[in-house]
Amino acid sequence: MALTAACAALFLAGCSGGAGSTASDSAPAQALAPARESAAGSEPEAADQAMPKPQRQANENLASNVQVVQQERKVIYTASMTVRAKDVPAAALQAKQVVVAAGGHLAKEESTSAERTRASALLEFKIPPARYPEVLGSLGKDLGKQLRLEQGTQDVTLQVADVDSRLKSAQQALDSLRVLLKKADTIGQVLQVEREIAGREADLESLQAQQKELAGQVGMATLTLRLVGPTAVVPDSSQEPAGFLGGLKSGWDSLVAFLKVLLTVLGTVLPWLIVVAPVTVLVIVLLRRRRPRPQPAVPAAETQAS
Repeated sequence: MALTAACAALFLAGCSGGAGSTASDSAPAQALAPARESAAGSEPEAADQAMPKPQRQANENLASNVQVVQQERKVIYTASMTVRAKDVPAAALQAKQVVVAAGGHLAKEESTSAERTRASALLEFKIPPARYPEVLGSLGKDLGKQLRLEQGTQDVTLQVADVDSRLKSAQQALDSLRVLLKKADTIGQVLQVEREIAGREADLESLQAQQKELAGQVGMATLTLRLVGPTAVVPDSSQEPAGFLGGLKSGWDSLVAFLKVLLTVLGTVLPWLIVVAPVTVLVIVLLRRRRPRPQPAVPAAETQAS
């Protein structure tokens, strides 16, 4: 029994020693983990501190000076409006007054001289884009009953930038050629440079015309206003049949138009035919009577006998 108790005591002492050694081994690893994390986190800071001071200041200034610049869009606004008015001439005059008051102007005008109830007018206005929505609403509400309104926009920002860039390059090339012309020594060189200058000037004028046209379209919105009388017929393009029925309708309309023209010409010529036809017949009859009659032929036997 004493031997058994001594063995048990030795076994318990060994287990407690193993546990103590295990705890002592893991303690250094746990203590080193925060140190490693702090070292890893401080690596970028150490790299920044290792960088020269002028370079760090340059990077900071470069980052602070970066600005986002928003490019101004170049948009062309167009609209087409149809309004039924009680008095077409009065409505056209009112529309001109509204557009001129908004800073716009009249670009084109067409009108028909039909009856007052069937009269119509087509006006094309140029309006500043800032006042464009206001003028559009005023014309559609004050002139009469708005029948149709179609609006469209076209972004030409890239096209404008391309034309400007090409225009600048063409101007620089032309300036270089003019400098080269002053340095030309022979007549052949002068003629060659002058031909090149003439071609570049033509390109430059074409680009300037494109730039001016784009600037006009962007700077002013275009509104096409059609005014019709109370009984005037307004064709609706959206309701026109397509395909075979559309072709049949177009053919019938062209046939009716041709018959109308033919009857108009016949009605214009008929009074002249009533006067000219009897005179023509009389002249033909008189000419036939004055024509000499052919003599009868003499038989050959009688000629020999004589």
